[in-house]
Amino acid sequence: MQQKIKGVQPGSIGEELGLEAGDILLSIDGQPVEDVLDYYYLVDSEYITLQILTKDGEEAQCEVEKDEDEDLGLVFEDQFMGTYQHCHNHCIFCFIDQLPKGMRDTLYFKDDDARLSFLNGNYITMTNMQESDFEKIIRYQMSPINVSVHTTDPELRTAMLRNPRASEIMDRLRRLAQAGITLNGQIVLCKGVNDGAALDRTIRELSSLRPQMQSVSIVPVGLSRHREGLYPLESFNAEECARVIDQVEPYQEQFFAEDGMHFIHLSDEFYIQAGRELPEEERYDGYLQIENGVGMMRLFIDEAMEAIEALEEEGEYEAELSLVTAPSAGKFIQQICQSLEARYPKLHVQVHVIVNHFFGEQITVTGLLTGQDICAQLKGKRLGERLLLPENLLRSGEEVLLDDMTLTELENTLQIPISIVKSSGSDFIHSIIERG
Repeated sequence: MQQKIKGVQPGSIGEELGLEAGDILLSIDGQPVEDVLDYYYLVDSEYITLQILTKDGEEAQCEVEKDEDEDLGLVFEDQFMGTYQHCHNHCIFCFIDQLPKGMRDTLYFKDDDARLSFLNGNYITMTNMQESDFEKIIRYQMSPINVSVHTTDPELRTAMLRNPRASEIMDRLRRLAQAGITLNGQIVLCKGVNDGAALDRTIRELSSLRPQMQSVSIVPVGLSRHREGLYPLESFNAEECARVIDQVEPYQEQFFAEDGMHFIHLSDEFYIQAGRELPEEERYDGYLQIENGVGMMRLFIDEAMEAIEALEEEGEYEAELSLVTAPSAGKFIQQICQSLEARYPKLHVQVHVIVNHFFGEQITVTGLLTGQDICAQLKGKRLGERLLLPENLLRSGEEVLLDDMTLTELENTLQIPISIVKSSGSDFIHSIIERG
């Protein structure tokens, strides 16, 4: 397969070789480059030979001597050097199926690609993987691979994913584990479906794959208000979240006693909804599942409080500003801001907890807030000198919110400058007091 070069990074090996945009990579050491995994594997050597078709139509051979892990500095027209593998499941809990019509096309794409799992940490179901995909994972020792398990009961998993191939999950996980592949698992917990005794079975069977299965997260199903015609699901209430916590925590104690890892982790939403204290840092095993919202709030709080304690001056900073958050984080953000205001009495931070009317009030995470909800709930309010928005509201690399409203449009509507806050607690504190 031919891979067209889109650009060459300045000062790179590619530039030294004289490669240019428009050139085509034909092979590495005589091996075709079918996708990005082939590329990373084949260039991970001290001596390689590139076969190039120049943009002028001439073939050239380039011999390269480099450090084993040194990149060539080539940017390809297709980032993944092949077509995306899209999802063939029809999961009863799929959030993409709950999106309203008329949003940008990319939001409706369902990926289920092992390359994205390895490169970006995406979770895959493994239902559409072929024998060649497993062979490549094992040959290249692609780790970790993140797997959406949901349940290990073959019949139940088939029903939840609505795909007959879903039943093979444990055989596939065992094969990868026995080949030395590190795995992380995910369970989207649906009330009355894969909870209770089904969850016990899933935890027991996945724990049998330790240590290659290094962690498993449990997240509650997210339900928007756009569920017409979809499988009837209900959210967990406070009492039910507490029962899930009480079911899972004894497993954590057992696994920690056995091998020093808690293994099974609940997302922050269970503790917040149940009104329970968040677990201490040590319970998260180094935050292996933080992208699933497991320990995200604990880490944020600890980082923010450490940043406040490290501030040297007291009472010298004066400002009035506002910030946006969602219900799940609202209480914690309020507490952090109160601690900061105690350090700086002339600092006033107004925390605005935005209710998600676009997707529905059951959606309580910040990353799914839209510009239109922020505008509607802040318009006409006293916002101070500037408004702080968390970075996870924006489309990656762009100043555009989930509903395609731009930051400029939001600033013009609210008539206030907007600052974007990065994800860490220390960034949050330094954004408030304007310190880089």
